[in-house]
Amino acid sequence: MSKADLSKTGERTLILAPRGRDAAIAQGILREAHLRADICNSFPDLLSRIELGCELAILTEESLRDVDVRLLSSWVNQQPAWSDFPFIVLTGHGGGLERNPQAARLTEALGSVSFLERPFHPTTLISVVRTHLRGRRRQYECRRLNEELELRVQERTHELAAANRQLLAQMEERERVESTLRQMQRLEAVGQLTSGVAHDFNNLLTVVLGNISFMEKDFAVRGIDGKLSQRLQFMRAAAERGAKLTDQFLTFSRRQHLEPKVLDLNSAIAGMRDLLQSTMGGSIRIETSLEDGLWHALVDPTQLELAVLNLAINARDAMGVGGLLKVSTSNASLGEPMAPEEPAAGEYVEICVSDTGSGMSPSVRARVFEPFFTTKEIGKGSGLGLSQVLGFAMQSNGGVRIDTAENNGTTIRIFLPRSTLVPQSDIVAEGRALSPGVQARILLVDDDDAVRQVTADMLYELDYDVVEVGSAGAAFDILESQKIDLLLLDFAMPGMSGAEVAHRVLRRYPKLPIVFVTGYADRAQLASISKAQTIGKPFEVRELAETLARALNREGGERQAVAG
Repeated sequence: MSKADLSKTGERTLILAPRGRDAAIAQGILREAHLRADICNSFPDLLSRIELGCELAILTEESLRDVDVRLLSSWVNQQPAWSDFPFIVLTGHGGGLERNPQAARLTEALGSVSFLERPFHPTTLISVVRTHLRGRRRQYECRRLNEELELRVQERTHELAAANRQLLAQMEERERVESTLRQMQRLEAVGQLTSGVAHDFNNLLTVVLGNISFMEKDFAVRGIDGKLSQRLQFMRAAAERGAKLTDQFLTFSRRQHLEPKVLDLNSAIAGMRDLLQSTMGGSIRIETSLEDGLWHALVDPTQLELAVLNLAINARDAMGVGGLLKVSTSNASLGEPMAPEEPAAGEYVEICVSDTGSGMSPSVRARVFEPFFTTKEIGKGSGLGLSQVLGFAMQSNGGVRIDTAENNGTTIRIFLPRSTLVPQSDIVAEGRALSPGVQARILLVDDDDAVRQVTADMLYELDYDVVEVGSAGAAFDILESQKIDLLLLDFAMPGMSGAEVAHRVLRRYPKLPIVFVTGYADRAQLASISKAQTIGKPFEVRELAETLARALNREGGERQAVAG
């Protein structure tokens, strides 16, 4: 076999036999057996070639007598765990371990060593060499398997680490979602409760305020003044405060009937500056920063002003005497929400109200949107201010974000949906002034006897002819038998709602004006009804008169807005 063929095996045996012809003879025997063998010229040459890589070393006993075997022993001791490099030492006749101290020393120094007496038969040498080469191959295989195992362990470790990171992230996300869900469920439950209470409370306030109005007029006619009149004013103030609280209930629960318009928020905020300054007092400085090129927003202007005013009042209370209130506007492109009160990803117009007040601790920040939660003294706040702001923002398809730190002020951002439409100027429709009289007959439908009685008294005072009924069925009978000029209809009634009654009536009498009286109604049902067609409980005589006048002067086509 040629040298090129021998090299293909990749297994190499080194021979160190500096005296005589032992090296050449051993090389020839191994080559005849197709085993690659290289002769080393000296002990240092052997060391360098072993370090470069080989599978077996054949040394003569005499080649190790005058050298520092510790160098070779050091290399042997530094082998990796999988390796046990083999040596074959050619000894003289009778050079076995039992009669040769040098052999014992070499065994201790070289580790895996075999002794072969000379003269030896070629078959013996080939057999010993092949045995050691086979053992060396097994060591290589163990190394390969060990490396594969280590690689697999590393890969599996990385996989487990990645899976663990994903699991932790999923657990954190699940906890965040569950916390958000619990918060939303709590807010929804409270919202449903407050909306139901608001409906009944508004009915009570309608009766109270209505009768207070009649008593005030009666006192004025009779000239009664003094403590009785003062007590009546106290009653009115308390009832009106109750009406304001009820309105906050509905805003918080997101059941307030909003009438959004395309609005330039810069103009709206600029127009509020005098109102804000009078609310904040002279000790607090107000700054406004209005962004040029601000997008238009789709929002109810009245509820927007109330929300900003609420935030300003909270800021004033947090700052005490002195401080800075800053109101700014900007365009905002938001990503995914990080808190339940934040809006969905999209484009919004932002109103930012920041103060230099006391800020909030993390525990207060976590509860700040809960209804009735307040850090103010008893009697200084209802705890509905921020709840109302959140309810308004979310009902407007927007959201709120709070940045605050204890003793470092608070910044509250209201995000309102962007609109690509152009704001329309308010157009006041001209119509003839209505002279109320018996010629206008109004059918009043309300299931609450006390509310119906007060409302009827107001209508009589306005010189309308009034027909009162307490149910939808009775209303249908009256419409069949009498001429009615306007239907004044309670929206929330048992059995058949005001919306259902209106649909049936307009199918039969498409030109009949309808005005809804509501203390609370479902947003979806009110969505198609103009605010001009509704009057909210509690209401005053003046408000009722204006609403009825508009409805009676409206064209027939406009009257049918609810029919859709």
